[in-house]
Amino acid sequence: MSRDLYLITGATGDTGGYAIDSLLAKDASVRAFVHNEDDRAAALRRKGVEVVTGDLLDGRAVRAALQGVTGAYFVYPVQQSHLVDATAYFAEAARSAGVRSIVNMSQISAKVDAVSDSARSHWYGERVFDWAGVPVTHLRPTFFMEWLTYGFQLPLIANHDLIKVPAGEGRHAPISAQDQGLVIANILLDPAPHAGKVYPLFGAVEMSHDELASAVGEALGRKIHYEPESFEDFGARLKTIGMPEHFIQHIVAVYRAYQNGEFAGTNNVVEAVTGRKPMTVDEYVKANATLFQPKAH
Repeated sequence: MSRDLYLITGATGDTGGYAIDSLLAKDASVRAFVHNEDDRAAALRRKGVEVVTGDLLDGRAVRAALQGVTGAYFVYPVQQSHLVDATAYFAEAARSAGVRSIVNMSQISAKVDAVSDSARSHWYGERVFDWAGVPVTHLRPTFFMEWLTYGFQLPLIANHDLIKVPAGEGRHAPISAQDQGLVIANILLDPAPHAGKVYPLFGAVEMSHDELASAVGEALGRKIHYEPESFEDFGARLKTIGMPEHFIQHIVAVYRAYQNGEFAGTNNVVEAVTGRKPMTVDEYVKANATLFQPKAH
């Protein structure tokens, strides 16, 4: 077992969970920072992961979690506010603990003048990490493939063969959390070549939402179609299903950015860092096909 210890936040989430699996596959020692003691935390312990509980807005808990850590992955829930506060606590604690590298999950829409409060906070969060002096790599992914399984989308696909968001004519190359987890693990294990870098992360193929619907349908053996939605209707629908106001403000704003082309593009970062090509939409949907099956009402 490696003497180096890696702290993974968001350990029961998508990117954090896959980062842990990738690190364990390389015989690394992992400490998981989780919010609650639950079945997911117990499952991590069964894998041989050290589990600590706490909140990223609790500076004392963060300082304790980072003690003895070689490298750390920082990710903050997009549904929550106070990202810059959490980043500052984490950056200072990492510097004090002598952490040698940080991988920071940012957003492709992170800009100083972003309309989304969350995207703008990510830009400032990046700067806080830069100023802390611990070598850091910022990841800026486009839309995750997992967005297909979120509450505002999955029921429409499963029960109505429909993808409905205000995407307009925008394009992106959907990227899986699994590929991001592998990127995170590889950077933590060999941080020097990536220190100070900002990596936009893209999946295998750039596509419109019409093309995305077609790819999902082909994987499921059904006809899935895309229906454009107005920003107003989208925001109202998110409110109806109980999404937090912070998230609604963010997601409506980033779909405006999406329509302006800010999520488009491709590159070879995933393959260059991990040694393998990113997952396709077809591969992702087939691997998770049971999620997209019609649900009984």
